Amino acid sequence: MPTVDADQPTRAAGPSGTVLTGTGTLLRFMLRRDRIRFPAWTLGLTLMMTYYSTAIGGVVQSPEDLEGLSAFSGSPAGALFGGPGFGFDELTIERFLAGQYGLYMFVGAALMGLLTVVRHTRAEERSGRAELVRANAVGRHAQLTAALTLAAVMGVLVALLVGGLMTALGYGVGGSLLFGAAIGAVGLAFAAVAAVTAQLSEYPRAAGGIAGAVLGATFLLRGLGDMAAVQGNGPSWLSWLSPIGWSQQTAPYVHDRWWPLTISLAFAAATAAVGFTLSARRDLGAGLIPPRPGSPRAAGWLAGPLALAFRLQRASLIGWSAALLVSGLAYGSFTQPILDGFADAPEDLVAVMGGSQDMLAGFLGLMGLTMAFTVAIFAVLAVHALRGEETGGRTEPILATAVSRPAWIGSHLAVTAVGVPWLLLVAGAGMGIGAAVSTGDAALIGDLIVGHVAHTPAVWFVLTAAALLYAAAPRLLPAIWAVLGYALIVGFFAPILDIPAGAVHLSPFEHIGEYPLDEVRIAAVLVLTVLAAAVARTAVAAFRRRDLTSSA
Repeated sequence: MPTVDADQPTRAAGPSGTVLTGTGTLLRFMLRRDRIRFPAWTLGLTLMMTYYSTAIGGVVQSPEDLEGLSAFSGSPAGALFGGPGFGFDELTIERFLAGQYGLYMFVGAALMGLLTVVRHTRAEERSGRAELVRANAVGRHAQLTAALTLAAVMGVLVALLVGGLMTALGYGVGGSLLFGAAIGAVGLAFAAVAAVTAQLSEYPRAAGGIAGAVLGATFLLRGLGDMAAVQGNGPSWLSWLSPIGWSQQTAPYVHDRWWPLTISLAFAAATAAVGFTLSARRDLGAGLIPPRPGSPRAAGWLAGPLALAFRLQRASLIGWSAALLVSGLAYGSFTQPILDGFADAPEDLVAVMGGSQDMLAGFLGLMGLTMAFTVAIFAVLAVHALRGEETGGRTEPILATAVSRPAWIGSHLAVTAVGVPWLLLVAGAGMGIGAAVSTGDAALIGDLIVGHVAHTPAVWFVLTAAALLYAAAPRLLPAIWAVLGYALIVGFFAPILDIPAGAVHLSPFEHIGEYPLDEVRIAAVLVLTVLAAAVARTAVAAFRRRDLTSSA
């Protein structure tokens, strides 16, 4: 196929065209393609904030209730899962919402921004559609400009919706608008990050994976910096290395500082400029990091769908392993300082940590649950990659050979299923080593490995549920994120939000137990494993019956 000459980055698109010619047309086309994704992201984030507000409003009935919330949120663990806790010494509901739940809004906006840009840039090039578009009167930078504009529009809309929601609930107008703007700023910052990563690799999965790794690194930096800030010692400046941290430093309803958002906007502008510069230095469809040339002859063990599935997921497994190991070591090293901060913990905080005065076991069990949710994200993304293989037109040629449909989808699920306990083991080992160094108790290494790996069946259930959605109704696959989000809210905040026991038990992560705080429930492990196998079998059967799709 013909390619665009990288030596002519500023060539006009036509007799009177510029590098931005056709941007408006492409933007309208992207809005048309995202007619479902656009409202799903913007309204979904707003509804999430609506739920948080409603739930907290129903739970907090007295000053004593606010005092209990303040005890947890102002602790190192609260900083890890929420933020630095501005104004928690005189806590109000709006301060709690912005300071504790704002973090999850920031992460959601970041995912919205980076996934939108990758979808409309690198994924379009990979599918071949971008080349057809560029054959018309379209400037070289029009595609990336339109994608960034779309991400900015989504971020602004989320900012207005959330700001309007908080204002309608009776909270301060200035703080509400600032809170919404802080959410939108994170989305814009990571859209710009994706504008850079989309130039690096020719594969959408790699571009999204690199951007996701940046998000994970900034989340880790923010967590370490915020825990240090709450403890009053340590590298609290790490929070200022994170776009998430910049939005948290606005401190809505407390200090109402707008100036940290100028850092976010400057970062987004500078990073986007880098993306435009890099896009002018490569051919259409190519990446700045060339793929490593393979051997002229394939090894014998590669002749099969299982080997192909492993090769496709190998880079992802390596990246996730490294990230989880580093995260485990970092968070584990804060074990002793966190325990010191839990001296004379109030009853509500004890409930969050498992309802036991054994704060060490409660914290380690909670961290095992946290890593289980993280690995569940890996599993869901692996199923999304299956969808990408199909819509990219790479599945159909494989199935045209002697490879059957059950073999193809089964191989991918098998590789992901094996990767789940491996990643949990790596995370547990890292956490155990960090905790052992922090507390001087080497026995924690074994306890944490067991506690992490025990969550494998729950993650398998999420994996197979995602596979069933993909196999039976691929357009509904994004709904699995709502399921995972519900499980996360239940797992972390059920004691605070007073969620009924029946609703809590809907989460697969609530049945195995948070070892070492709880004993591992072998019966739950077996039941979840059998259920996951049954759902996987149903997914394979459903995939055999439906037609393949060749476009997103």
